[in-house]
Amino acid sequence: MSNFLKIITVGQNPKVTFVRAFILGISLIILFTYFLIPIRVRGISMEPAYHDGSVNLVNALSFRTKDPARGDVVAIWLAGKQVMLLKRIIAFPGETVAFKDGVLFVNGREMPEPYLKTPYKWTMEEVKNDFDEYFVVGDNRSMPISLHAMGRVKRDRIVGMVLFEDIRKLSLIGKRG
Repeated sequence: MSNFLKIITVGQNPKVTFVRAFILGISLIILFTYFLIPIRVRGISMEPAYHDGSVNLVNALSFRTKDPARGDVVAIWLAGKQVMLLKRIIAFPGETVAFKDGVLFVNGREMPEPYLKTPYKWTMEEVKNDFDEYFVVGDNRSMPISLHAMGRVKRDRIVGMVLFEDIRKLSLIGKRG
C-alpha cells in the first residue's frame, strides 16, 4: 500500500486509528441500545404523524426524572425488548377513559385531541386505569376501534418518548434523486 493511501485510510498511526474506531463503535452501540433507541413504525395506527416504515428515535431517558404527559407519543415494550408499539398517552394512572361517538372522555370530561386529523365515530365503555397504568391509543381513528392495539399499559413498559416524526426527513437517509 502506498504511503499516501495508508495515511488516507488509517492515518499516521494505524494503532491509534483502530483504537479510536473501536471506542467510537462501542460508544455508538451503547448510545443506540440504551439511550436513543431506533424504532421503525409498522402499520397505520399512528398516521398521519407517523407513517408505516418511518424510522424514529426513542429517548429512553425522557421519563427518568419526570412522568409522561398527556399527549406524549411513547414507545411501549410489547414482547421482550425487541418488539415495541408507538402510541399516544391519553389518560393517567387512576383516570377513567371512554369514547362516545368519537369524542374522548377522561374522568367524564370531554378532552380535546388537536393532533387528530380525521373524524371518527369510536364508542367504548368507560375503563379505569390502575395506580400504575396509562391509557394509550393510536392517532388514526378513521380505522375501526377493533383493529387498534390500545388500552392500559403499566408504567414500567413505557420505554421513552419519541423524539422526531421521522428521522429520514431530517437527513438524507432513504432519499433518492
